[in-house]
Amino acid sequence: MAGRKVILPLLIFLVTASFTFGQTEVLKNVANNLAFYKQKKDLKYLTNAKKSVDSLIKTHSDSVDLEKSVYKAVVYSSIAYIDSLNKLKLSANFFEQTVQHVDKLSANKKIYKYQAEIDYSKRCLANVYLRQGFGYMHVSDYNNAIVAFQKAKKYAPGFKELNAYIAYANNRTGNLLVAAKYYTDLLKTDSTKAEYIEAASNTYKAIGDTSKALQVLQKGRKHLPGDKFLLLDEANIYNNQKNYKSLEPLLSQVLDENANNAEITFIAANCYDHLNEFDKAESLYLHAIELNSSVYDPVYNLGILYFKEGILKHGEDSSKDVTRAGQWLEKANEISPNDIKCLQLLQLVYTKTGNQDQIDKINTKLKLLTNQ
Repeated sequence: MAGRKVILPLLIFLVTASFTFGQTEVLKNVANNLAFYKQKKDLKYLTNAKKSVDSLIKTHSDSVDLEKSVYKAVVYSSIAYIDSLNKLKLSANFFEQTVQHVDKLSANKKIYKYQAEIDYSKRCLANVYLRQGFGYMHVSDYNNAIVAFQKAKKYAPGFKELNAYIAYANNRTGNLLVAAKYYTDLLKTDSTKAEYIEAASNTYKAIGDTSKALQVLQKGRKHLPGDKFLLLDEANIYNNQKNYKSLEPLLSQVLDENANNAEITFIAANCYDHLNEFDKAESLYLHAIELNSSVYDPVYNLGILYFKEGILKHGEDSSKDVTRAGQWLEKANEISPNDIKCLQLLQLVYTKTGNQDQIDKINTKLKLLTNQ
């Protein structure tokens, strides 16, 4: 049963600052230019804001003035985020200088007085690192993408999608245990996305921890009970494990949502077959064949089902089921003429019905196949 292809949403975490921070008269020109940029989206206003704030920081006394330093951080981080193409022709180390400035301010004991401003600056820095990370992802440089996303996480720890990006990049580099950890962190909230649940499940399955994959899916389905892909993923694990008792309770919903899927119909039939529910198995095998008559397995399995029933019964009912078994096994043999198991089962059917001509033909063919 195939699930969806997981594509993690690589969306920029947009800055949503209003540039309406409180300011003294001396900083009014800086704030006005930031406001003008927001209104008109013209980089000249960021240039003016930078010139204004730089003109206010000339001496050591100016550089330790917390309010002026905060506004420098706001202006510089805005430019670092907005002017991604460096149209303002700033120095190559401008961004790193901005990072160092914001880090220094963040360590100041009195920075709480300017929490909105410093939070805004950090979001700008996080976006720059996000942009860098996506750039590395675009050229499949996942190791550097991880580094960039980790730096973004430092400045925007509340942006949960970063865990998805870090997990995805680690997955692509083969760091599956690390990827699984970050995916698990994403699942700790009720608002988790189905894509993350399925990605986490797939990662645990790749590691070989099927139990953990099941835990993830079961928890995810409690939050998203209507997600058919998560349902299929869980059902597929049970089917691969041949855990038919656990698979059975899921089949009603699975079949309702995939009524015309021959593969899923066959899996359901096979499950009921193993649980000795003859009528359900027979009906679903027939439906699977109706949906796709060229597939070998449902035709062959239906032949086996009738043969088993014929062996268990007596008299006329037994003969009827064995005859039906022969008819379906002959169809299976037409689809796959050299399948030895099918030929051996036909041999038993013809022995039961006393058809010596067919027994001889089967014996000759089996001899040729087994001598190859």
